Amino acid sequence: MPVVLVTRPEQAGVELCQQLNQLGVTTIYHPLLDIIPGSELKDLATTLQQHDLVIAVSQHAVEQSHLYLQAHQQSWPTTCRYVAIGQKTAQSLSKVTGQTVNYPSVSDSEHFLALDEFRSITQSKVVILRGNGGRELIYDTLTHLGAKVSYKEVYRRVERPFDAQACLAQWQKAQVDTMIVTSSQQLTYFVSQFGSQLSEWIKQLHLLVPSDRTAQEARLMGFIDVIATGSASNSALVAALQP
Repeated sequence: MPVVLVTRPEQAGVELCQQLNQLGVTTIYHPLLDIIPGSELKDLATTLQQHDLVIAVSQHAVEQSHLYLQAHQQSWPTTCRYVAIGQKTAQSLSKVTGQTVNYPSVSDSEHFLALDEFRSITQSKVVILRGNGGRELIYDTLTHLGAKVSYKEVYRRVERPFDAQACLAQWQKAQVDTMIVTSSQQLTYFVSQFGSQLSEWIKQLHLLVPSDRTAQEARLMGFIDVIATGSASNSALVAALQP
């Protein structure tokens, strides 16, 4: 059985460790980011009501938006359509909005943009609920198709500092051979903590990432054994580790 370093933040990372432990897989939990409320939550309800289509890029976007609306005794509008990047995000968004939420079979921007909702998007008002940066391809493509697109930063990803060399020694002692990273930002931050000479041991780890794009970035960073699971959901990550 592998020994897995799980870097996914928040409750989803804890739950991923629990699911793997139940299968007899040893895990080490080392979140690389913290999630905090975004800088543009003010007037969220008004913003949502003014748009035809609302895009949620992650469960964090849904969770932080919903917490803000609840705290201000406000609700999700029923006059707009909702879409999400992945299945879990769609399920979360559908639960809080009471609306049907479409999503792609593969959780990346390219498959997302192939959804039927974007075939006739000219002059539609679209808002993207996201963190601090990301999903520029969606913005650029929909703008090119004639939509009026805006961002709403509803959460922030804050990098969590750690002693890279001390952690490396601990992971080697624990015989870690697999690592799960669920975003490009996490991967970039992780690699940056080891300086210009990324450890040869780290490069040999069996690396699981959610998308082909992140997998390509990982290979350019020097990782050799990289698997794209096609989704950032815990179920997809767990399935990829089963024999």
